[in-house]
Amino acid sequence: MTTQTLEIPGADLVYDVRGPLPADGGLAPLVMVGQPMDAGGFATLASHLPERTVVTYDPRGLGRSTRKDGRIDHAPEVQAGDVHAVIEALGAGPVEMFASSGGAVTALALVAAYPDDVTTLVAHEPPLLALLPDARAAERAQAGVRDAYQAKGSGAGMAAFIAMTSWQGEFTDAYFAQPAPDPAAFGLPAEDDGSRDDPLLSDRSWAVTGYRPDVGALTAAPTRVVIAVGEESAGTVTARTAVAVAELLGQEATVFPSHHGGFAGPEYGYPGKPEAFARRLREVLDGG
Repeated sequence: MTTQTLEIPGADLVYDVRGPLPADGGLAPLVMVGQPMDAGGFATLASHLPERTVVTYDPRGLGRSTRKDGRIDHAPEVQAGDVHAVIEALGAGPVEMFASSGGAVTALALVAAYPDDVTTLVAHEPPLLALLPDARAAERAQAGVRDAYQAKGSGAGMAAFIAMTSWQGEFTDAYFAQPAPDPAAFGLPAEDDGSRDDPLLSDRSWAVTGYRPDVGALTAAPTRVVIAVGEESAGTVTARTAVAVAELLGQEATVFPSHHGGFAGPEYGYPGKPEAFARRLREVLDGG
């Protein structure tokens, strides 16, 4: 693996290349994009795709990539421009892409703005709350996570986030009537660590969840767009958003093994089924 730093206006982007460029066997580079997760979350998945040259990067302001634009928010259009710059720096022609969560939102913005960058995009569970039939309630639930984080710190915020993302179905009165979840029930610290800058728990990434895809641009692009959903995610908010995006694009969501982070190994303490996930990803990229 080689690591490069790409200096662009507003940010210094760090990206990793596993394998040769140009890629072996005539295969396009496979770029993996997350948000707010950085490149480290794709290490296990990349290890199960040894035949591919895999490129991962840290979004601006996250991991090893630093910001020079004076901002703290995370906007899909800005990040799409960053990914475009990385793809150009590779100099290996159009790429294939696997994008997860907020990274899948970035990838949809990328294809809309730079349609010649990506031949096939697999967008896994993009959390586009604005597309849900209960969008206002989902946004209220999201605000509850932010409020818990602001009031009591990361343990309380993460407990509220877990409660939100594991809730089944629409966010009804029953959801909001629940008592605040106890961080200890999830093995989280109850004490306040003083941080208020977490991109997952604060409102810094609300531009991601509030993004509305440009359907016209996506359907006009030469890119094959596949919206993916985890088989264990059924009924959860990110499964419902994946289905909503797929319907918007006139397709059915493609089922992958495991859950929202089903491609991951032990990186974040909630491993999925990365070997099975890699097999499914390979099938889908091959047109299956």
